[in-house]
Amino acid sequence: MSEARINSVQCSSPAGLHRMAYKEWGDPDNPKVLVCVHGVTRVADDFDALARDLSSDYRVVCPDVVGRGRSGRLRDPQYYTVPQYVADMVTLVARITRDDSRGVHWFGTSMGGLIGMILASLDDTPVRKLVLNDIGPVLDGAAMARIGEYIGEDLRFPDFDSGAAYVKAVSLSFGPHSEEEWFKLASDVLRQDGDGQWVRHYDLGLAQPFQAITPERAAGDQAALWAAWDAIRCPTLLVRGELSDLLSHETALAMCARGPKPRLVEIPGVGHAPTFVRPEQIAIAREFLLGAG
Repeated sequence: MSEARINSVQCSSPAGLHRMAYKEWGDPDNPKVLVCVHGVTRVADDFDALARDLSSDYRVVCPDVVGRGRSGRLRDPQYYTVPQYVADMVTLVARITRDDSRGVHWFGTSMGGLIGMILASLDDTPVRKLVLNDIGPVLDGAAMARIGEYIGEDLRFPDFDSGAAYVKAVSLSFGPHSEEEWFKLASDVLRQDGDGQWVRHYDLGLAQPFQAITPERAAGDQAALWAAWDAIRCPTLLVRGELSDLLSHETALAMCARGPKPRLVEIPGVGHAPTFVRPEQIAIAREFLLGAG
């Protein structure tokens, strides 16, 4: 069975340098590279099942976006934004690809999908195939407010079990999972601090950009995202959780009519966002990524 390696790359922001860690699976000399990027409060470990399954076909690279997990923290939290994350991914892709003419395939969940959408829209993009997991150019305001509030809470738990119960409670929209799967989903994002308390793995400063969003800025961001969507030319798969409150069915259909005109797959009984830890979901990604076109 393929085992993961932990590496890192040095990136920069206007506030200085930082390191971005990434988890890597498969043959390091494989020119076929799949980059998997997680959601706003998750980590690279989310992709362990998917990466293990695909590591015989790809070199699979799963970064911890800056401010999360094993990666460093930004000196100025105002830069916890998609443009900074895109810049970091350009640095990462330059590190992991020897022949950039082959490019990379991209799997992005939620925030990771937004990063991939912007990167795929750019001239000379390295993205050759794109999977967007429950994300699009229209972001529901109520859902964004819920996420922003959740991110900024300074929560501490006296033991792992109470922390895991909280993670499960706020993640029920992921859909049905076994107790073993819930345990992993929690253990990936909980850390024990110096006082023995269990805390979440990320910089609470991630909430700052959410708090700065105004209706005017949100409208401008949405227009920019639609423009990016219309500029994408690579084969694209759009995955939506049937019960998602972040990507509506109407928005998904609108996406299918323009831009890369993706194939749409809706996963029943799941909200935001499908975790791709189960074989039937992994098979969806495998068929698209390794299929023709």
